[in-house]
Amino acid sequence: MTLPSQAARAAAFFQLHAGPGIFVIPNPWDAGSAKILANRGFKALATTSAGMSFSIGKPDGDGVVTRDEALENVRSIAAATSLPLSADLENGYGDDPEYCAQTILMAAGAGAVGGSIEDATGREDDPIYSFELSVQRVQAAVQAARSLPFPFILTARAENFLHGRPDLPDTIRRLTAFAEAGADVLFAPGLKTREEITAVVKAVAPKPVNVLSLGNLTVKELEEMGVKRISIGSSLARAAYGGLIRATDEISQKGSFSYIQTATPYAQLNELFRAGQAKSHE
Repeated sequence: MTLPSQAARAAAFFQLHAGPGIFVIPNPWDAGSAKILANRGFKALATTSAGMSFSIGKPDGDGVVTRDEALENVRSIAAATSLPLSADLENGYGDDPEYCAQTILMAAGAGAVGGSIEDATGREDDPIYSFELSVQRVQAAVQAARSLPFPFILTARAENFLHGRPDLPDTIRRLTAFAEAGADVLFAPGLKTREEITAVVKAVAPKPVNVLSLGNLTVKELEEMGVKRISIGSSLARAAYGGLIRATDEISQKGSFSYIQTATPYAQLNELFRAGQAKSHE
């Protein structure tokens, strides 16, 4: 038995969005974290631009991560498990709509069956693309996704709330236009309140909405609001790095090693990765 084909993964991802109920799509930052998440029973994965940036020693959001680096991360994670993978493609790594389209096709070539394009420019002085250009970029990404021989789930992101612009009417205007342009999933990271989330869900219905969990609402509460998909961004990567920082602070500041008592046992991790390796070669 071999790992599922890309078409089979795409079909499974499509069904997760089309079927009943809500689902969590956690965000691994490398192949190892992807295998752990697959082992914990999740049905799909999504890359994290921040987690990936940290894993290669670079900051997120400063435009220093290249498209090639991001696509290599996609390729590595897609090959690590049998789960459908959606790629965080930031702004497509270029301003032009044609560049967004090319990035979608390249992500699919790296093994992704979904991906997101956002309206953030990556420039501090002008952080959000104009409405017209933002829509054109989504249109180009949708056209590229539809040219693939399998259903590629295109997520369109409105980034106002992450860039000091908590303008809900403009965010809804953008998401509505992205939905009309053909985006499969709508996403406005940074929404905090029930009122904000509910307003977005109603505005783009029946299109599914992804919400970035900020830890203040449960899966059940978000499902009751009509959310379809929950991502958790860089929080797992930050939790892992937080453990590393606390352990090394203990060593350098106290000269002790008590963190070892709560570390996951070597044998447990080795067996998990051994099992994953065996499955990938069946």
